[in-house]
Amino acid sequence: MIDMKKQSTIAIWKGCDATVSEAIEQFGNRWSAYSTASKRYPIARLVEELIDPAVAAYTEGIPARYRGHIPGAGTGVAFSAIMKLVGFPAMIRLQRQLLRAFVLTHDQQSKKDRCFIATLETLIELVMACQRKKPSSEDVGGLNNQRLKGFCRFCGSQAELASFATGEGQRDPDEHLRLSNLYCTTHRPKTHDGSWNPAYRQAKRAVAQFDLELARLSRQCAIRAKPQAKSGDELVDSYFFQYMLSLTVQVADEPELRNIARLMVDTRFSDRKKQILVLKKLGFNQSEIARRLKIERQAVSKALCSIPDCFCLPRA
Repeated sequence: MIDMKKQSTIAIWKGCDATVSEAIEQFGNRWSAYSTASKRYPIARLVEELIDPAVAAYTEGIPARYRGHIPGAGTGVAFSAIMKLVGFPAMIRLQRQLLRAFVLTHDQQSKKDRCFIATLETLIELVMACQRKKPSSEDVGGLNNQRLKGFCRFCGSQAELASFATGEGQRDPDEHLRLSNLYCTTHRPKTHDGSWNPAYRQAKRAVAQFDLELARLSRQCAIRAKPQAKSGDELVDSYFFQYMLSLTVQVADEPELRNIARLMVDTRFSDRKKQILVLKKLGFNQSEIARRLKIERQAVSKALCSIPDCFCLPRA
């Protein structure tokens, strides 16, 4: 999330077109009052004012074969209009799909190709930053948006306060408004009768593992062409690489990624089990896996029986 007192900069990829990078720098200098929730300062309006002209100017100077990979280019529909039409998550997915299509069909690693890829990646960073941007001081439904944290600390559900503010959460009208801005209904620290919530305690004990799995999933989801989990173990990295190939989830689909990480932790899907699945897919039998990992064969058999089907790798 972006700290309103110290605004985060929008990442500009090395080699990005100068016109686009300059526009994004101006955008970052002016966006402090803008957000997706603000009626007075909607962030899409700033995109329209600063980014649309830069994207249009850049599009004019590139070959026709490139234009089909920029949302709206050559159609007469502005970049900001596409963004407002489909929404931020869908816009990010669309940009990723167009970029992937370019890399697979046209990329020859020429200087112009590298510039084009860096420019597209920078525009993706822009939309992601806009999606994360918090409002400055507006109230929604009588609740200060500065308190809204969005997702539950432990999963992909909305925190109670965010859910209520957006109209999705429900409560008894006679009940005193005590909604958590950090946790969802499932993971709130205490239940409505005042007793400690077992689900909260369980998630709290494993929060470091949850953060670790979420970071690995996010890194691998962002770059699918090679192992990118950076776990420190080749087999574990290979697991995340192969697992993400079987999913359509994108890096912008944060709720899904957070829920996958939650399930990994709750089902005790350890790195050892990930190693076993990779070796199994490579054709090793249980005895060979045990020798490779220096564990008992019974431990391999027990681990395989405890792995949820959703985490098993498809056969080659």
